[in-house]
Amino acid sequence: MTITNILVAGTGGQGVMTATEILSLAALAMGFDVKKTEVAGMAQRGGVVTSHLRFGEKVLSPVIPAGEADVLLAFEAAEALRCCHEVRANGVILVNTLRLAPPVVSSGLFTYPDDPVAALRATGRQVYAFDAGEIARDLGEIKLINTVMLGAISDHLPFPQDELKERIVARFRDRKPALAEANARAFDAGRAKARATA
Repeated sequence: MTITNILVAGTGGQGVMTATEILSLAALAMGFDVKKTEVAGMAQRGGVVTSHLRFGEKVLSPVIPAGEADVLLAFEAAEALRCCHEVRANGVILVNTLRLAPPVVSSGLFTYPDDPVAALRATGRQVYAFDAGEIARDLGEIKLINTVMLGAISDHLPFPQDELKERIVARFRDRKPALAEANARAFDAGRAKARATA
C-alpha cells in the first residue's frame, strides 16, 4: 500500500497551512484517504510552521514517520535545511530561496546558515531551489508565492497537475475572476521554474 508523505515548512504568515489544505483537497478529490497535521510555533510572530500531509488508499496516522517524507515543500531556505533530515534519501526538496531570519536568529540564540541551499544539495537529495518571490513579483502580486510553490510541487504528486491547479483557481473563480487568472499564471510559472531547475 503506497502512501505519499509531504512535509510543508516555513514561517508564520507564509501560507504553509493554506498550501497543505489545498494539497489535501486535491488528494481528496482524487479519492485518496487523507490525513494532515500542523505544528505552528508562534506562527503569528514569524515562528516555525510545519505541516504533515499523508494520503493513499488507507492512512492511519497524520504524522510522517521520521525520515520518510517523499517531498519537502519549503517556503524558506533555512527551514528547508532544518527539516531536510525528515526527507528520505531519494526524496525531493523544493525550496524557495528566500532568507527570512526567524525570531531565534534575530534574538541571537541561533546563527542563520551561510548557504542553506548548498547544504541541502550536499545531502544528496534532489533539490529544486528557486526564488518564488521574484516569480510572484514578476506576475505583479507578491501574495502569489503560495501558488508558485504549489505549481512547483505539481509534477511530484501521484495525480494530474490539473487537479491541484483546479483546487486553487476554484477558490477565486466566482468571487474574483482576475485573481483566479493570476493564480493560474502563478501555478504555471512555478511548475515551469521547478522543471527548469531540475
